[in-house]
Amino acid sequence: MKRLVQAACAALALALAGPAGAQTALKVGSTPTGIPFTFLDTKTNSIQGVMVDVITAVGREAGFTVQVEPLQFSTLIAALNAKKIDIISAAMFITPPRKEVIDFSAPVYTYGEGMIVAKGDTKDYTGFADLKGETVGAQVGTAFVEPLKKSGLFSEVKIYDTIPDILRDVNSGRLKAGFADGPILAYNLKLGLFPNVRLVDSYKPTVVGSVGIGLRKEDRDLREKIDAALARIKESGELARILDKWGLKPSANPS
Repeated sequence: MKRLVQAACAALALALAGPAGAQTALKVGSTPTGIPFTFLDTKTNSIQGVMVDVITAVGREAGFTVQVEPLQFSTLIAALNAKKIDIISAAMFITPPRKEVIDFSAPVYTYGEGMIVAKGDTKDYTGFADLKGETVGAQVGTAFVEPLKKSGLFSEVKIYDTIPDILRDVNSGRLKAGFADGPILAYNLKLGLFPNVRLVDSYKPTVVGSVGIGLRKEDRDLREKIDAALARIKESGELARILDKWGLKPSANPS
Protein backbone atom coordinates (compact mmCIF):
# COMPACT_ATOMS: atom_id res chain seq x y z
CA MET A 1 0.00 0.00 0.00
CA LYS A 2 2.85 2.39 0.94
CA ARG A 3 4.47 1.86 -2.47
CA LEU A 4 1.14 2.51 -4.24
CA VAL A 5 0.67 5.79 -2.33
CA GLN A 6 4.25 6.85 -3.12
CA ALA A 7 3.74 6.00 -6.79
CA ALA A 8 0.48 8.00 -6.92
CA CYS A 9 2.19 11.01 -5.30
CA ALA A 10 5.10 10.79 -7.73
CA ALA A 11 2.71 10.61 -10.69
CA LEU A 12 0.74 13.63 -9.48
CA ALA A 13 3.92 15.63 -8.81
CA LEU A 14 5.31 14.68 -12.24
CA ALA A 15 2.07 15.71 -13.93
CA LEU A 16 2.01 19.06 -12.15
CA ALA A 17 5.63 19.69 -13.07
CA GLY A 18 5.05 18.59 -16.68
CA PRO A 19 6.45 20.23 -19.81
CA ALA A 20 6.24 24.01 -20.12
CA GLY A 21 2.81 25.05 -21.36
CA ALA A 22 1.20 21.67 -20.60
CA GLN A 23 -1.62 21.67 -18.05
CA THR A 24 -3.00 18.73 -16.10
CA ALA A 25 -6.74 18.45 -15.49
CA LEU A 26 -7.45 17.67 -11.83
CA LYS A 27 -10.79 16.30 -10.63
CA VAL A 28 -12.48 18.66 -8.16
CA GLY A 29 -15.31 17.48 -5.88
CA SER A 30 -18.06 20.06 -5.28
CA THR A 31 -21.65 19.94 -4.06
CA PRO A 32 -24.71 20.82 -6.21
CA THR A 33 -26.78 22.41 -3.40
CA GLY A 34 -24.51 24.91 -1.59
CA ILE A 35 -25.40 28.14 -3.40
CA PRO A 36 -23.55 30.55 -3.63
CA PHE A 37 -20.42 28.48 -2.81
CA THR A 38 -21.23 25.61 -5.19
CA PHE A 39 -24.47 24.74 -6.97
CA LEU A 40 -25.89 23.11 -10.10
CA ASP A 41 -26.62 25.73 -12.76
CA THR A 42 -29.56 24.17 -14.60
CA LYS A 43 -29.03 26.46 -17.62
CA THR A 44 -25.57 25.06 -18.29
CA ASN A 45 -25.97 21.75 -16.36
CA SER A 46 -22.66 22.49 -14.65
CA ILE A 47 -21.48 23.21 -11.10
CA GLN A 48 -20.90 26.94 -10.52
CA GLY A 49 -20.28 29.27 -7.55
CA VAL A 50 -17.64 30.92 -5.39
CA MET A 51 -15.50 27.84 -4.81
CA VAL A 52 -15.60 26.86 -8.50
CA ASP A 53 -14.37 30.33 -9.46
CA VAL A 54 -11.71 30.18 -6.71
CA ILE A 55 -10.30 26.78 -7.69
CA THR A 56 -10.37 27.78 -11.39
CA ALA A 57 -8.38 30.93 -10.61
CA VAL A 58 -6.00 29.00 -8.35
CA GLY A 59 -5.51 26.35 -11.04
CA ARG A 60 -4.70 28.99 -13.64
CA GLU A 61 -2.01 30.40 -11.31
CA ALA A 62 -0.68 26.96 -10.33
CA GLY A 63 -0.66 25.47 -13.83
CA PHE A 64 -3.59 23.04 -13.84
CA THR A 65 -7.14 23.00 -15.16
CA VAL A 66 -10.15 21.69 -13.24
CA GLN A 67 -12.81 19.11 -13.98
CA VAL A 68 -15.62 19.66 -11.46
CA GLU A 69 -17.49 16.57 -10.24
CA PRO A 70 -20.84 16.93 -8.38
CA LEU A 71 -20.96 14.94 -5.12
CA GLN A 72 -23.01 14.96 -1.92
CA PHE A 73 -21.26 16.92 0.83
CA SER A 74 -21.05 13.91 3.18
CA THR A 75 -19.17 11.87 0.52
CA LEU A 76 -16.46 14.42 -0.40
CA ILE A 77 -13.74 13.33 2.05
CA ALA A 78 -14.21 9.62 1.32
CA ALA A 79 -14.05 10.32 -2.44
CA LEU A 80 -10.83 12.32 -1.99
CA ASN A 81 -9.08 9.62 0.01
CA ALA A 82 -10.31 6.94 -2.42
CA LYS A 83 -8.66 8.98 -5.23
CA LYS A 84 -11.96 9.40 -7.08
CA ILE A 85 -11.24 13.15 -6.98
CA ASP A 86 -7.98 15.11 -6.48
CA ILE A 87 -9.28 18.22 -4.66
CA ILE A 88 -12.32 19.31 -2.62
CA SER A 89 -13.55 22.82 -3.38
CA ALA A 90 -16.82 23.39 -1.52
CA ALA A 91 -18.16 25.13 1.58
CA MET A 92 -16.09 22.88 3.86
CA PHE A 93 -14.76 24.29 7.14
CA ILE A 94 -11.19 23.57 8.20
CA THR A 95 -11.81 21.65 11.47
CA PRO A 96 -9.54 19.54 13.72
CA PRO A 97 -11.49 16.28 13.07
CA ARG A 98 -11.27 16.79 9.30
CA LYS A 99 -7.56 17.68 9.53
CA GLU A 100 -6.97 14.23 11.03
CA VAL A 101 -7.94 12.62 7.71
CA ILE A 102 -7.22 15.25 5.01
CA ASP A 103 -5.15 18.40 4.54
CA PHE A 104 -6.35 21.92 3.74
CA SER A 105 -5.08 25.00 1.95
CA ALA A 106 -4.84 28.36 3.69
CA PRO A 107 -8.30 29.78 4.60
CA VAL A 108 -10.39 31.13 1.72
CA TYR A 109 -13.41 32.61 3.53
CA THR A 110 -14.62 32.86 7.14
CA TYR A 111 -18.19 32.81 8.46
CA GLY A 112 -20.53 31.16 10.99
CA GLU A 113 -23.80 29.28 10.98
CA GLY A 114 -27.15 30.98 10.44
CA MET A 115 -30.48 30.12 12.03
CA ILE A 116 -33.83 30.01 10.22
CA VAL A 117 -37.39 29.85 11.58
CA ALA A 118 -40.86 30.36 10.15
CA LYS A 119 -41.55 33.94 9.06
CA GLY A 120 -44.44 34.14 11.51
CA ASP A 121 -42.10 33.36 14.41
CA THR A 122 -40.88 36.87 15.37
CA LYS A 123 -38.94 35.99 18.54
CA ASP A 124 -35.44 37.51 18.72
CA TYR A 125 -33.46 34.29 19.20
CA THR A 126 -29.82 34.75 20.15
CA GLY A 127 -28.59 31.18 20.84
CA PHE A 128 -29.35 27.48 21.26
CA ALA A 129 -30.87 27.96 24.74
CA ASP A 130 -33.77 29.97 23.27
CA LEU A 131 -34.95 26.77 21.53
CA LYS A 132 -34.77 24.41 24.52
CA GLY A 133 -37.05 21.38 24.07
CA GLU A 134 -37.68 22.02 20.36
CA THR A 135 -36.85 19.92 17.28
CA VAL A 136 -34.17 21.50 15.10
CA GLY A 137 -32.33 20.47 11.94
CA ALA A 138 -28.85 20.55 10.37
CA GLN A 139 -27.09 19.07 7.32
CA VAL A 140 -25.28 15.73 7.61
CA GLY A 141 -21.49 15.99 7.70
CA THR A 142 -21.37 19.69 8.64
CA ALA A 143 -19.54 21.19 11.63
CA PHE A 144 -22.88 22.32 13.12
CA VAL A 145 -24.30 18.88 13.94
CA GLU A 146 -22.04 17.98 16.86
CA PRO A 147 -22.48 21.24 18.86
CA LEU A 148 -26.27 20.97 18.48
CA LYS A 149 -26.29 17.37 19.75
CA LYS A 150 -23.75 18.01 22.52
CA SER A 151 -25.80 20.90 23.90
CA GLY A 152 -28.44 18.43 25.09
CA LEU A 153 -31.04 21.19 24.78
CA PHE A 154 -33.22 19.85 21.98
CA SER A 155 -35.88 17.14 21.90
CA GLU A 156 -34.44 16.04 18.54
CA VAL A 157 -31.73 17.13 16.10
CA LYS A 158 -32.95 16.02 12.68
CA ILE A 159 -30.23 15.38 10.09
CA TYR A 160 -30.85 16.34 6.46
CA ASP A 161 -28.99 15.48 3.25
CA THR A 162 -29.06 19.05 1.91
CA ILE A 163 -29.68 22.63 3.08
CA PRO A 164 -32.70 23.07 0.74
CA ASP A 165 -34.26 20.07 2.54
CA ILE A 166 -33.97 21.99 5.85
CA LEU A 167 -35.40 25.15 4.29
CA ARG A 168 -38.30 23.13 2.83
CA ASP A 169 -39.27 21.66 6.23
CA VAL A 170 -39.10 25.04 8.01
CA ASN A 171 -41.06 26.60 5.14
CA SER A 172 -43.81 24.00 5.49
CA GLY A 173 -43.93 24.18 9.31
CA ARG A 174 -42.58 20.63 9.83
CA LEU A 175 -39.44 21.90 11.62
CA LYS A 176 -39.14 24.59 14.32
CA ALA A 177 -35.68 25.84 13.35
CA GLY A 178 -32.74 24.98 11.10
CA PHE A 179 -29.00 25.66 11.30
CA ALA A 180 -26.63 25.79 8.32
CA ASP A 181 -23.96 27.93 6.64
CA GLY A 182 -25.10 31.53 7.08
CA PRO A 183 -24.19 32.75 3.55
CA ILE A 184 -25.93 29.75 1.93
CA LEU A 185 -29.13 30.30 3.91
CA ALA A 186 -29.08 34.03 3.09
CA TYR A 187 -28.55 33.41 -0.63
CA ASN A 188 -31.37 30.83 -0.83
CA LEU A 189 -33.80 33.18 0.92
CA LYS A 190 -32.74 36.04 -1.37
CA LEU A 191 -33.87 33.91 -4.33
CA GLY A 192 -37.40 33.87 -2.88
CA LEU A 193 -37.83 30.10 -3.08
CA PHE A 194 -38.91 29.73 0.57
CA PRO A 195 -41.33 32.63 1.28
CA ASN A 196 -42.37 31.39 4.74
CA VAL A 197 -38.83 31.33 6.16
CA ARG A 198 -36.73 34.09 7.71
CA LEU A 199 -33.08 34.30 8.72
CA VAL A 200 -32.83 35.29 12.40
CA ASP A 201 -30.74 38.49 12.45
CA SER A 202 -30.39 38.49 16.26
CA TYR A 203 -28.81 34.99 16.35
CA LYS A 204 -25.11 34.81 17.31
CA PRO A 205 -23.24 31.91 15.63
CA THR A 206 -21.50 29.40 17.89
CA VAL A 207 -19.37 27.78 15.18
CA VAL A 208 -17.28 30.28 13.22
CA GLY A 209 -14.84 28.70 10.82
CA SER A 210 -12.91 29.13 7.59
CA VAL A 211 -13.52 27.36 4.31
CA GLY A 212 -10.41 25.82 2.76
CA ILE A 213 -9.53 23.71 -0.29
CA GLY A 214 -9.29 20.04 0.72
CA LEU A 215 -6.36 17.85 -0.30
CA ARG A 216 -4.95 14.42 0.46
CA LYS A 217 -2.32 14.51 3.21
CA GLU A 218 0.34 13.00 0.95
CA ASP A 219 -0.11 15.65 -1.79
CA ARG A 220 2.22 18.17 -0.14
CA ASP A 221 3.62 19.56 -3.42
CA LEU A 222 0.10 20.25 -4.68
CA ARG A 223 -0.83 21.99 -1.41
CA GLU A 224 2.23 24.26 -1.67
CA LYS A 225 1.31 25.19 -5.26
CA ILE A 226 -2.31 25.90 -4.26
CA ASP A 227 -1.30 27.99 -1.23
CA ALA A 228 1.09 30.06 -3.36
CA ALA A 229 -1.59 30.57 -6.03
CA LEU A 230 -4.21 31.44 -3.39
CA ALA A 231 -1.88 34.07 -1.91
CA ARG A 232 -1.46 35.62 -5.36
CA ILE A 233 -5.20 35.90 -6.06
CA LYS A 234 -5.70 37.43 -2.58
CA GLU A 235 -2.95 39.98 -3.21
CA SER A 236 -4.16 40.86 -6.71
CA GLY A 237 -7.74 41.43 -5.51
CA GLU A 238 -9.14 38.59 -7.64
CA LEU A 239 -10.50 36.73 -4.60
CA ALA A 240 -12.31 39.87 -3.41
CA ARG A 241 -13.83 40.29 -6.89
CA ILE A 242 -15.05 36.66 -6.87
CA LEU A 243 -16.67 37.14 -3.43
CA ASP A 244 -18.33 40.35 -4.59
CA LYS A 245 -19.63 38.64 -7.76
CA TRP A 246 -21.55 36.17 -5.56
CA GLY A 247 -22.78 38.75 -3.03
CA LEU A 248 -20.47 37.80 -0.14
CA LYS A 249 -19.20 40.53 2.16
CA PRO A 250 -15.45 41.12 1.77
CA SER A 251 -15.23 41.94 5.50
CA ALA A 252 -15.45 38.21 6.26
CA ASN A 253 -12.53 37.49 3.94
CA PRO A 254 -9.54 36.42 6.10
CA SER A 255 -7.10 37.79 3.54
